[in-house]
Amino acid sequence: MNGKKNNEEEQPQLTALITGATSGIGRATARAFAQEGIRLVLCGRRQDRLENLEIELSGLTAVHTLQFDVSRREEVFDAIESLPASFSEIDILINNAGNAHGLDPIQSGDMDDWDAMIDGNVKGLLYVSRAIMPQMVKRQKGHIINIGSIAAKEVYLNGNVYCASKHAVDAITQGMRMDMNTSGIRVGAIHPGLVETEFSKVRFKGDAEKADTVYEGFKALQAEDIADIIRFVVTRPYHVNIADLLVFPTAQAGSNLVHKINT
Repeated sequence: MNGKKNNEEEQPQLTALITGATSGIGRATARAFAQEGIRLVLCGRRQDRLENLEIELSGLTAVHTLQFDVSRREEVFDAIESLPASFSEIDILINNAGNAHGLDPIQSGDMDDWDAMIDGNVKGLLYVSRAIMPQMVKRQKGHIINIGSIAAKEVYLNGNVYCASKHAVDAITQGMRMDMNTSGIRVGAIHPGLVETEFSKVRFKGDAEKADTVYEGFKALQAEDIADIIRFVVTRPYHVNIADLLVFPTAQAGSNLVHKINT
């Protein structure tokens, strides 16, 4: 029998767990991974969207869904412990779930918004990672990608707590990479600039008109652009770890510098 075919048959099918899979970058990544035949554990808060995505992708790969809020510690651990044996070994973790609320000066900031951002962007990432990392360490293999932001690299006006939460993601990513270095686990972060998703609608609390103005006058990144990059990162040879990647639309040169054409 052909040796190449033997090698291909011996390659185990990878399983990826994606948080925030019901929209934006998470959903686009699920679709990209399904095209690669990667088995999927899709996580999110909206059960109807999870079910629809499972129906859409189950013809391409095996799919299991978990409905929980990453900011609730017990929900996270209960959900991940409930995984059936066939999905229980996670090879790729995409920590994508997160949120932004408000654009207020810190002296008048809404403390509920602060809690939501810190609980989701920082604690949520930590809880999910803590639930998954021990099995990766035990197997001496795994890949963790944390979705950060330009806000992890630069602070912008009225972005105070959101920027702080994403700076934390950057620091946590570096700490993960150091702590698990001897375990052979790949750890990296992808930091997008302006991506046209539901993100701005959440930030502006459902004000679609205000959210749409963020993306006027230039071509923003699309969720599929970031998903394609994530697919590239996870399909590199295992000795290659893309540790830190900042991605802008061409019109953007910094958090506060975007070339817009008047429309």
